[in-house]
Amino acid sequence: MSNPSAAAVPPAPTGTRAKVSSRGRTANPVANANSDESDIPEFELFGAVGPRGLPPLTEFLDIWDVDMMKKQDETNKVLHHTASYHSDYLIVRRGQEFQVKITFNRPYEADKDKFAVEFVIGSSPQYSKNTYIPVFPTDERQSSWQGRIIQTSDNMLTMGIMPAATCIVGKYHMYVGVITPYGVRRTKRDKSRDIYVLFNPWAAADAVFLDDDAEREECVMTETGIIYHGAHDDIAEKHWNYGQFNYGILDACLYIMDRSEMPISNRGDAIKVVRKASAMLNSRDDDGVMVGNWSGDYTYGVAPTAWTGSTEILLSYASSKMPICYAQCWVFAAVFNSFLRCLGIPSRVVTNYVSAHDNDGNLKMDIILDENGRIDRSRTRDSIWNYHCWNECYMSRPDLPAGFGGWQVVDATPQETSDGFYRCGPASVHAIKHGYICYPFDAPFIFAEVNSDMVFYSRRRDGSLETAKVNRTHIGRMVLTKAAGTLSRRDITELYKFPEGSAEERTVLEKADLYSCIRETSNPPLADVDLLLSNMEVSLGDDFQLILTFVNRSNNRRTVEAYVSGTVVYYTGVTSSEFLFTTPTIKIGPGKSVKESVSVEAKKYMKLLVEQSNLHFIVTGKVTETGHIVTAMKVVRLHNPKLSVKVSGPFKVNEEMMAMVEFTNPFTTNLEDVNIRMEGSGIMLPKSKYYSLITGGSSLTWSEFFTPQRAGTSRLIATLDCPALRQVYGEAALTVDA
Repeated sequence: MSNPSAAAVPPAPTGTRAKVSSRGRTANPVANANSDESDIPEFELFGAVGPRGLPPLTEFLDIWDVDMMKKQDETNKVLHHTASYHSDYLIVRRGQEFQVKITFNRPYEADKDKFAVEFVIGSSPQYSKNTYIPVFPTDERQSSWQGRIIQTSDNMLTMGIMPAATCIVGKYHMYVGVITPYGVRRTKRDKSRDIYVLFNPWAAADAVFLDDDAEREECVMTETGIIYHGAHDDIAEKHWNYGQFNYGILDACLYIMDRSEMPISNRGDAIKVVRKASAMLNSRDDDGVMVGNWSGDYTYGVAPTAWTGSTEILLSYASSKMPICYAQCWVFAAVFNSFLRCLGIPSRVVTNYVSAHDNDGNLKMDIILDENGRIDRSRTRDSIWNYHCWNECYMSRPDLPAGFGGWQVVDATPQETSDGFYRCGPASVHAIKHGYICYPFDAPFIFAEVNSDMVFYSRRRDGSLETAKVNRTHIGRMVLTKAAGTLSRRDITELYKFPEGSAEERTVLEKADLYSCIRETSNPPLADVDLLLSNMEVSLGDDFQLILTFVNRSNNRRTVEAYVSGTVVYYTGVTSSEFLFTTPTIKIGPGKSVKESVSVEAKKYMKLLVEQSNLHFIVTGKVTETGHIVTAMKVVRLHNPKLSVKVSGPFKVNEEMMAMVEFTNPFTTNLEDVNIRMEGSGIMLPKSKYYSLITGGSSLTWSEFFTPQRAGTSRLIATLDCPALRQVYGEAALTVDA
């Protein structure tokens, strides 16, 4: 008996798959690739050709030459602050006039001759979408870009052209078209006349205008920076080469936009550009620039701690068309910073110390203790990052009420999805500080990173939880960025929140509650015993003493049954291994203090260390007489050995110099599979050297010759990386004369 349903199944398709196109959906395909070129005819008829063909056009202007005035020292690049870009093309900023020189076959006659300078971007350019812009030399006819004749001399004409302050950012093709009664006669397609138009933080009409000379110089023009990491009470610095002016970086940044398939017509909107880019800088969802990896296994790529700058990452992505391995938060932030500065958007890297990752929107980090006060790691799921890096970019926010423009948080680290993609921001810093977390984009998540509560719950034998202690000041301990024009750091915590415990802070938290953030409202009684952990600076491989100080503020004797746990942790707060556990009993007289010393041996933690060599100590306990909980936590950053970087030579542009990197293995054990990387903005492209083995106690020297391409102050940055030792840095400043 036949199966009637089988007959209804169509046969499997054979042959090649049908080509997918937009035909039948739109008359013209949506232009979403700056690299696509449009076919502009050299002669465009206004009507049909007559029976005798085209009449002779010798009486009309003929274009002999177009000078883009694109040399480094010429007016265009100097006035537009683009002379630092290593490029063969003219690069200008929107909302500001640039000049071109046009040579005709005869002198230009304004009352007789008609011509236009035409700019096109993307495929199927259209006047209505501002992807085709004709610019005319007189006021009688103008488009969104303004044009004027500055000077005429014999057959040469100098024309000033001002792109609209809201125009599309990207690479345009330029033509000069002479208008005749029969049609437009254009110059041939010539790639040397392509022009890049960028955002303009110097122009008041541009959305990214930043009216602060020092901050603008730092956040747009500075090519090297400092990224802060470590712990809030033991801050570490990492120099980074943003390299936004290096050869090929601008094209790589435009390729990122093309890869995202962002419509060309949206690329003049700074809000849309940074939001799209925050998704594209990570590879989740869209095969973006970098693969995030927090596992500690970097076998098939470069460890995040080994990178020295953004250049190699961006150029490799643009050439390979594949995500680059690997990145963590500071790498995402640093490369995003290069992208933003390259396109002309003021930006800076920001580090938030003790950063909460709130994945349920309740503004709480929940820590579960057993009935004796010991942390229950099997039930404690929330983690608190030692630090987290993101970006701030500067722009107006016409989509928000007045006053919420300025610095905006954007974050490319893939933590949580936003509208279905791993991205974050832009979110107004001013809105976060004042509790307006209803404003787009992703303000509640960022608010939680700096303002969550730590809530300790005591778990009874029946499984129920009771709030034992609430710490409202531990999260968001410090927010840092590099200070403008110096190598010092700037504390910008006050931009994100009011002082802890102030009346303004309480008002903000009440406002956040109105926007569906359920905060912890209980206030369990505080213990009358304080617990403090000592500050210390410890080198990798050292034994040391952890000092616990118990202070009895009561008039009665107190006994604390304490639990001291030492774990190796990733910088995200995720526990790798516990190497220490002890349970001292502390007796404290009325109004007295007692110090308890806990020995920490290197042999117990060294073999368990993960990449950033962080040890996390948490001390909890219960006061026997009152039942109250005492807690204290501390991250100890083990200090790694340093690289020595020295530079010698004439310190002149285009004259060979030498850089020398020196390192001594301070351990008795060998270091295997060692990679050293080095680069410097404007002076040395990324270079690397591999060593299969560095025996214990031995030293190495790596010398590399380089030729500076630009004058000015720069910095050579070097890293050493191997599976057994990460985050070893060195750097040297140098000034190159012209």
